[in-house]
Amino acid sequence: MHTPVPPQSRRSSTAIALLVAGAFFMENLDGTVITTAIPQMAVSFGVAPIELNIGVSAYLLTLGVFIPISGWVADRFGPRRVFAAAIIVFTLASLLCGLAQSLTEFVLLRILQGVGGALMVPVGRFVVLRTTPKERLISAIAMLTWPALVAPILGPPVGGFITTYATWRWIFYLNLPLGMIGLVAALILIPGDRAAVSRPFDWPGFVFCGGALFTLLWTAEALGQPDVDWSVAALTAGAGLLLLGLGLRHLARAAHPLVDLSAVSLPTFSVAVRGGSAFRAAIGAVPFLLPLMFQLGFGLDAFQAGLLMMAVFAGNLLMKPATVPVLKRFGFRRVLLINSLINAASLAACALFTPQTPTAVIATILFLGGLTRSMQFTALNTIAFADVPAERMSGANTLFSTAFQIAMGLGVALGAIAIRLAEWGADLAGLGQVPAVSYRGAFLVIALVSLFSVYDCLRLPKDAGDHLSAKATK
Repeated sequence: MHTPVPPQSRRSSTAIALLVAGAFFMENLDGTVITTAIPQMAVSFGVAPIELNIGVSAYLLTLGVFIPISGWVADRFGPRRVFAAAIIVFTLASLLCGLAQSLTEFVLLRILQGVGGALMVPVGRFVVLRTTPKERLISAIAMLTWPALVAPILGPPVGGFITTYATWRWIFYLNLPLGMIGLVAALILIPGDRAAVSRPFDWPGFVFCGGALFTLLWTAEALGQPDVDWSVAALTAGAGLLLLGLGLRHLARAAHPLVDLSAVSLPTFSVAVRGGSAFRAAIGAVPFLLPLMFQLGFGLDAFQAGLLMMAVFAGNLLMKPATVPVLKRFGFRRVLLINSLINAASLAACALFTPQTPTAVIATILFLGGLTRSMQFTALNTIAFADVPAERMSGANTLFSTAFQIAMGLGVALGAIAIRLAEWGADLAGLGQVPAVSYRGAFLVIALVSLFSVYDCLRLPKDAGDHLSAKATK
C-alpha cells in the first residue's frame, strides 16, 4: 500500500500518460526491431543468422518471468522509484547491447534489458491508473494502447532502415536520448510516494508463475520456427500448463500472494482478461502472418510488404481521436460486441486476398482492421479497471499485465499453428496448389479464435463501464 495520491490536473495526468506511452513504445519496439538487422548482427558476431533468434527470445522470455513481480516491487519501493529505475536499467542495457562484441554478451544484455522492460510496462500502467481520475481513464488508456499496436508493425521497417543506412548498433543507441528524457520527465511528473509496510515476497508464487510464463512463452517462440520439434513443444507446453495450474492454486490459497487474483471476481475485469486474451492472441498473429503471405505467398519484396502493413498503422492512428466519442455514445458492451464482429470479418477477409487482388482493396481491408483493433484494445484495456477498487489496483494491474504478455506472446504460436492447420485442410480438400492457401486459411483460423471474445462480451452487464463514459461527458 501507499500513501494516497491526490487527483492530478488534466494537463498533469495527460503528461504522465504520454510519458508512460513513450516508455511503452520504446519497450515494445525493442521486442521486434532487431528482426531485420539479424543478418548484419550475425556478421558482427561471427555466427549464423539463425543463432540470433535467441536475442529476440531472451528479451521476450525475460519479460514473461519478471512481470509477475512488478506489483510487489512497486508496493515495496514505490512506483516512481521503480519506474525511474526501470528506465535507467533499460537505457543502460540498450547502450551495452550496442557495444556488445559477441553473441553471449548480447544475449546477457538483452536479458538485462528485459528486466527493465518487465518493470517499466506494468509499473508505468499502474502509475497512470493511480493518477488519472475515472472520468479521464478512457483517454489515458487510449494513449497507452497505441504502442502495443504500432510497435510490432513499425519495428521491422525501422530496424531495416537503420541497418541499411547506418549500423545495427544505432538501433540501441537511439534509446539513450529517449531514456534520458523519460527519466527526467518521470522524476518531474510522477508524484512522490513512499512505501508502507510491504507484504513478504512470495517465492513459491514466483517460481510457479515465472516458470509457467517462461515455459509457455518459450513454447510460443519455438512454434514460430520453421523447424519446430512438435514433441518437444508439446512437452514444454504441458509443463507450462502444469506450472500455471499449480501457480493459480497457490495464489488462491497464499496469505500474501505474488499476484492478487481477487479482481477475477469482477465481471468487467474477467471479460477483459479471458475474452480479451483470445482477441490479443489473434491480433498478435497478424504481424507474423501478413508479411509471410505478402512475401512468400504473393512474391512481394520486403519494402512492398512493409508499405501494405502501414495501412494497419494508419487505421490505428485514425481511430484514436474517435475512441472516446464512440464509447461515450454507444457504451462499452455494444462497442465491444459489434467491433469484435467487424474485427473478425476483417481478419477473415484477408483469406480472400490473392496475388491479383488490387492493392487498394488490400490496403482498405487492412486499414479497416487497424481501426477495429485500436478501438477493441482501448475498450478492453479500459473496462478491465473500471470496477477495480483503488486498494486492489496493484494486484489487478499485475495480473492484467501478465495475461497480456502471455496472449501477445502466444500470437506468433497461434499464427504458426494456424498455418499448419490450413495446410492440412487444404491438402484434404485438394487445394494444395492454390497460391498462398496456407496463409489465407490461417486467417480464417485466427478469425475464429478472435470470435471467442464475442461470446465473452455477451456476459457483460448492459451498463458495464457506463460510469466511465458518462463522466467523460462532464
